[in-house]
Amino acid sequence: MLLDTDRPLRCALVGTGSVARLHAEAVAADPAAQLVAVTDISPDAARTFAQAHDVPTVSADLDALLSAERPEVVLICTPPAVHREQALAAFAAGAHVVVEKPPAPSLAELDEMRRAAATADRRLAVVFQQRTGTAAAHVKRLLDDGALGRPLLAQCQTLWFRDADYFAVPWRGKWSTEGGGTTLGHAIHQLDLLAFLLGEWASVEARLWRLDRETETEDASTATVRFAQGTVAQVVSSTVSPRQTSSIRIDTRKATVTVDHLYGHGHENWSITPAPGFEPDAADWALPAHEVASGHAPLLHDVFAALRAGAPLPPTADAPARSLELVAAMYASAAADGRPVTPEELAAHPTHRRGFESPVIDLRTP
Repeated sequence: MLLDTDRPLRCALVGTGSVARLHAEAVAADPAAQLVAVTDISPDAARTFAQAHDVPTVSADLDALLSAERPEVVLICTPPAVHREQALAAFAAGAHVVVEKPPAPSLAELDEMRRAAATADRRLAVVFQQRTGTAAAHVKRLLDDGALGRPLLAQCQTLWFRDADYFAVPWRGKWSTEGGGTTLGHAIHQLDLLAFLLGEWASVEARLWRLDRETETEDASTATVRFAQGTVAQVVSSTVSPRQTSSIRIDTRKATVTVDHLYGHGHENWSITPAPGFEPDAADWALPAHEVASGHAPLLHDVFAALRAGAPLPPTADAPARSLELVAAMYASAAADGRPVTPEELAAHPTHRRGFESPVIDLRTP
């Protein structure tokens, strides 16, 4: 399908849950795109969503939407268990795909999605919006250029709170439908930002914990990640933390970089603290005067611009497997009683490319 760059991209949205609103608002704010159709397993929900966001067409299902509307971009906002089949249908119809995280409940399914995209000569973008924003881009440049010295130690925390009602939703908290617990469903955002900043990982040692919630999967996890350039990172994720925070700290030879936020960050959430003796360099590390906060809007804007130009996906939306592989390694390590897992082992793993179900250490008390 050749794109007509004289008109907005025709976008369609699948699934009208809470995150779909962010997609609709991002499309509405971008003159390069237009939301032309929506579908949902609940027709009433689809009609209500379409009315709220001025979407002209409500389709009975994805097949009907693809054949009647022929969208150029399909935005997938459904539970992970159906991402593969929906993405493959969109690629077969000639559309590009933007899929919410996690992109799939297994690496094997993501592999299929990537192959289908390549066969159709379409793009597969995953919504990891924590990569976006001018602050993240600035810090990444400083780290990549060596301006801050070699990164030595990092901490990555996703300390969130989800009560019993959250897990009462039928597809949540089950290996078969959600694919994993807080590591996959929540921590993947901060893990993706960590890997965006530090690059490829070299080994992972992890454990899964069930501390309080009634769920098949984990409600907390801990891990040590060694990155290829030598940085050691401690990772903690949780759904049992009332004072919620999402944070990354990276200690380099010259400075400490921190970002503390919850679901999105702007310049006020970032700081760069010089090590003793490097105070004169701090002025060169200052965040740019122009600010764009993280979010769906800048990510989709970058994707739409690349699609219209026929260019590769931007760094804010490329490498769809990087953070899912890091998550998979955490589950694989937990299944091996905390033994380190490397990328080479994960590439040929006998079980954890097909799914993430792993033993969870149950520490709940009556």
